Amino acid sequence: MTANLKKYPAGSPAADDTHLERNLTNRHIQLISIGGAIGTGLFMGSGKTISLAGPSVVFVYAIIGFFLYFVMRAMGEILLSNLHYKSFADFAADLIGPWAGFFVGWTYWFCWIVTGVADIVAITGYISFWWPEMALWIPALLTIGLLLLLNLPSVKAFGELEFWFAIIKIVAIVALVATGIVMVMRGFTAPNGAVASVSNLWNDGGMFPTGFMGFVAGFQIAVFAFVGIELVGTTAAEAKDPETTLPRAIRAIPIRVMLFYIGALVAIMMVTPWREMVAGQSPFVSMFSLAGLGIAAAVVNFVVLTSATSSANSGIYSTSRMVFGLAQEGDAPAMFGKLSKRHVPVNALLFSCMFLLSSLVLLFSGETVLAAFTLVTTISALLFMFVWAMILFSYMAYRKKRPELHAASKFKMPGGVAMCWAVLAFFGFLLWALTQQPDTLEALLVTPVWFAALGLAWAVVRKRPHHLERYDVFRRDLAETDAALDAALNARG
Repeated sequence: MTANLKKYPAGSPAADDTHLERNLTNRHIQLISIGGAIGTGLFMGSGKTISLAGPSVVFVYAIIGFFLYFVMRAMGEILLSNLHYKSFADFAADLIGPWAGFFVGWTYWFCWIVTGVADIVAITGYISFWWPEMALWIPALLTIGLLLLLNLPSVKAFGELEFWFAIIKIVAIVALVATGIVMVMRGFTAPNGAVASVSNLWNDGGMFPTGFMGFVAGFQIAVFAFVGIELVGTTAAEAKDPETTLPRAIRAIPIRVMLFYIGALVAIMMVTPWREMVAGQSPFVSMFSLAGLGIAAAVVNFVVLTSATSSANSGIYSTSRMVFGLAQEGDAPAMFGKLSKRHVPVNALLFSCMFLLSSLVLLFSGETVLAAFTLVTTISALLFMFVWAMILFSYMAYRKKRPELHAASKFKMPGGVAMCWAVLAFFGFLLWALTQQPDTLEALLVTPVWFAALGLAWAVVRKRPHHLERYDVFRRDLAETDAALDAALNARG
């Protein structure tokens, strides 16, 4: 266990001016977890996924949601085993080693910075739908400034903002599902003669009309829609009652995947046969337009705008908290570990916002830079998979080093270590799937550059006195744990 964590026993978070304040209520946590599970990709990218995989896309989302649920359960059990953990970077450092906390923390920061930049660029496009003559840099700058101002007052302001953003997304999806059901019940006929029916799910080539490789292609895109599902793990240090709210949020993930992803996709494909899906068009717009909602484009544009803003807001929040935690462990400059009077890591918040300003550069770049930007965002999604995998490795280390905490846990991960290996095998399948397309393969080959850069940075950071002390403590704790396990085994004969 790291020296910092040794100061606080499990279940007793510190409460002073150097620690975050617990101001996120149950409704905040529940809606933050929903917002994290519903990405902009569902509204804008599902058309391409359906065109590639056909109706089998429902199995794609179900399978991804199934395996990621166990990642969240592993994360939940570890976070609740010691309420001093601020995030998964903390427990990775504690359970695997200081290097793991460094790699997980900065990788997660990079993931959200790139995603946030993508969201800012997307937001300018959505705003130009209403004001096409406005200079592109204006909405980008205003969005960053607005999100900064909303996050500066307190964590409660972030929670309130995410609460209402999530409500908008929920209303849009529920409206889509309800509209689809009504159109099927009334036997709606489209101008091209297509009749809304449940049979549209299988009457054109079956559930797997594009074959196995078409099914695999669906995973390449759909996995990116789940980016942010782990966001609830970064709220652990600021939840009022984490022992109640975190389990509730995590247990509800399967229901949310069924309703928000699978429910929406089934409704869409019942009304519009999968072969008629246009890859570059939002199926939400198409379906509301068929239903006679003349302002469908404007409505969905507003929903996607709020979804992208929600994602950018989450990025600012999570990166600032991650940098704050890294600074407390000596993995980032000490200035980022300071809190305002309202217990907000202001310096870390400003640091992350500075990098979001790079979106202004992309707005004035040509197609070649945008193509490179697409590559970088794909790399970001791959790095999210690294973070998920490290959560699983941390859980396996936790089971070995803290068996007494696992035995006392009221929120045990179903399947335990065996399920961890099953999820890691699934991640191996996803990596193989990403090699099947040139653009995703290119991103896969470039990703090691990030880890090489982190490795060089760690080689410098680890030589500092604070890190040498942390390593000594970590090695001593590891030796004590191994000795205790050996003694227990010997006692059993």
